[in-house]
Amino acid sequence: MKVVIAALSLLCLPPAEAQPPQGDESAASLAGLWSSASDFTPALKGELLITQVDGMWRGTLAGAEVRSATLDLDFGDVGGRFRGSLSARGEAIDGWWTQPPGLPGQAYATPLQLARAGDHAWRGEVIPLPQTFALYLNVARNEEGRWVGAFRNPEFNFNGGASRFQASRSGDTVSFATPDGKIARTAKVRDAHTLSVTSPPLPQPLDLTIVSPSAALRFIPRPAGPYAYSRPAQTDDGWHAASADDVGFDESALAAMIQRIIDSDPAGRRPQLIHSLLVARNGRLVLEEYFFGNERDTPHDIRSAGKSFASVLLGAAMHEGAPVSPGTRVLEALGSDGPFASADLRKSAITLAHLMTHTSGLDCNDNDDGSRGNEGAMQGQTDQPDWWRFTLDLPMAHEPGERYAYCTAGINLVGAVLRKVTGQGVPDLFDRLIARPLQFGRYYWNLAPNGEGYLGGGAYMRPRDLLKLGQLYLDGGIWNGRRVVSSEWVAASTSPHVEINEATTGMDAETFANVATHGADGYGWHRYGVRVGDKRIEAYEANGNGGQLLVVVPDYELVVVMTGGNYGQGGIWTRWRDEVMGGEIIKAIRH
Repeated sequence: MKVVIAALSLLCLPPAEAQPPQGDESAASLAGLWSSASDFTPALKGELLITQVDGMWRGTLAGAEVRSATLDLDFGDVGGRFRGSLSARGEAIDGWWTQPPGLPGQAYATPLQLARAGDHAWRGEVIPLPQTFALYLNVARNEEGRWVGAFRNPEFNFNGGASRFQASRSGDTVSFATPDGKIARTAKVRDAHTLSVTSPPLPQPLDLTIVSPSAALRFIPRPAGPYAYSRPAQTDDGWHAASADDVGFDESALAAMIQRIIDSDPAGRRPQLIHSLLVARNGRLVLEEYFFGNERDTPHDIRSAGKSFASVLLGAAMHEGAPVSPGTRVLEALGSDGPFASADLRKSAITLAHLMTHTSGLDCNDNDDGSRGNEGAMQGQTDQPDWWRFTLDLPMAHEPGERYAYCTAGINLVGAVLRKVTGQGVPDLFDRLIARPLQFGRYYWNLAPNGEGYLGGGAYMRPRDLLKLGQLYLDGGIWNGRRVVSSEWVAASTSPHVEINEATTGMDAETFANVATHGADGYGWHRYGVRVGDKRIEAYEANGNGGQLLVVVPDYELVVVMTGGNYGQGGIWTRWRDEVMGGEIIKAIRH
């Protein structure tokens, strides 16, 4: 972890004043691709064996052993924890494996089932979420013939603050400078094969070694070569695969789109870092492609696209008969957990609808650094590990329903109400009402510091499974013949309930253009539409930082998922909706 923290510090260093040589050939000896990879995945993994002897439970995993009077087996802060329950017939133990906070300081829980393995014994496999930090440096000539260095990091897109830096070498010291000539970072040449990143915040060197691009699968989209379209694999996860031609696509147009992604330069000025692209039409999965080392079963961070699960969970709970609705007043449902700070009569009027449309009126605005409840303030503080209470303690800034302010803490608060009215935590509710009915593969749910499931985004799941959510809604709340939410809820939750513009946000035109997009919000769903030529087609979507997009276009019976690594680069990934979906995918449909 120390290496990672140091690397992040390095990549955010302020520029120094020294001037590197200009237009020289000093960096020519560094030409090529350099890489460094660090793995912080918890060491405890593999087969978990649980046995019961004399009323005590014993768990053994990777040589570690714990005992407990209950099925709550804690392997310690650096190991992980299993909590479960024995099935009625004793054939299985169902529960959750929680891995300790790792990179970047976040704990995750994943469902784990252990099958009977003899008398009083059960076995299951612990597969923690991989926690890695890779750093790439590409040194090459730019369009003007200068030597430039491009830093790339697939996990968080830390590039040092610029897509490319001027590179120069003086002896064993390598300097990377901004266009105005100010040195932004330095490195040391240790030998012909090792470049060591050195900087005062770094407690130890981060060594990069030269590699071939074809071996750096997380740096390049794919090894160069011609792409040929093929039908997605038919697996047992509920998707029905078909050829794109069968549902009206021009397969050569889709192939050209994928070839463009493969041929893109990851070290370019503004690279599009698309990690996956999946298309379903007429209920059939017809395109499934992965890039930058991702594969079909690789769980991807869906960031704020996971906020839409708050709405889906509410709809599923309502369908099951839980006493809850968009009109449920939050304080009325959670009053027994109070009192809460910043007492204000306006707070009692906040409903779940307000939380899901970002109109609660709380002092919570992720686009305002001065907001007391913005996402950074909530996650950066340590005084209150209960993020639900943190949110309810916030003062009011406006009347509920009066002002649109994108608020992660607010939509996360939906989880508190769902827990109260159903008696189940967010991960348990999600697994029972969504993941199992939709035949999800392995996924990882992120947790708040107090161990509660987080609904503000950031779960890891397979793109194939995220795509199912869109198909579920396109089919009126049914997945493979099983109803999960009502068709009425699909219509109500995806309908526009609040406009997003300068007037509703209270921003001037310049500020709005920098942080927001004109459109509308439903209950946990965004409505921006998709531009196709000179028309904007109605659509609804879930989206998240970096290019995590789930877009449903009912007029074309179309569902598209994209995942990406352009974190912090909204100017790049927000264009995919129109440029890739509207400009390539929909245009590939034969009319």
